[in-house]
Amino acid sequence: MHRFYFSLLLTLGPLFCALSVLWAEAGRPGMVFIPAGKYLRGRSHSLPDDHLKWFPTLLKDDQPARRIFVSAFYLDEHEVTNEQYLAFVKATRHAAPYNWPKGKLPAGKEKFPVVDVSWAEATAYCRWAGKRLPTEAEWERAARGLVEGKKYPWGDDLPTKDNSRFDSLDGPGEVRQFKPNYFGVYDTAGNVWEWCSDWYAKDYYESAPPRDPLGPNGGLYRVLRGGSWADEPKFLTCAHRSWARPVERSPNIGFRCAQSLRRLSSR
Repeated sequence: MHRFYFSLLLTLGPLFCALSVLWAEAGRPGMVFIPAGKYLRGRSHSLPDDHLKWFPTLLKDDQPARRIFVSAFYLDEHEVTNEQYLAFVKATRHAAPYNWPKGKLPAGKEKFPVVDVSWAEATAYCRWAGKRLPTEAEWERAARGLVEGKKYPWGDDLPTKDNSRFDSLDGPGEVRQFKPNYFGVYDTAGNVWEWCSDWYAKDYYESAPPRDPLGPNGGLYRVLRGGSWADEPKFLTCAHRSWARPVERSPNIGFRCAQSLRRLSSR
């Protein structure tokens, strides 16, 4: 009998350990769990200019498409809002975004994504909140959900005004106005570009490690993902990469935060 219970403990022990980790990690308000797994990162669809012989230096920084592994993590379900950023400003006496009149949050814009924040300011907010910026690989994993090799979070159909905010003239809209993707993440196509933790290099995909890539060791620009309210559909794909100097502040750029199940170093 003792031998039976000992055998049962050996069999179920790892399961109980795994469940205890999940229970311990549960309950992160406003965040969604992104499970560990492999996915095809990068652009697997063709573009009209891909095979133009007279333009051999066409930027293909979203290729080659390769299968990589990303460890489990949590991601904010939506972009950081003005009211969330206001709490940070009040708690730390950090300067408010320059688009806030006299440093005050514009009335009626509480649920809009905060913009005009630099990479360092986005990083500071995440640190204050006990979080961090997502890596580029994490961001794409979360945006794709289980849509393997497709252009957009919902598939290959072009964006419409019913699923994303783009090609607009009057700025971003409130978060969570459209359906979330499979993982429960909102607004990964359009609304605002989102800062990632990585430095940008156009040829990084050629040499990136196959597991939890963190980006190059340095550079001039930081990665941006997701497209914005002012962009055309081609900039809203899951694979599209953009970049900006870390000091840049733009009405097109916001961010969201991530958290690790384990400590992940950043640069």
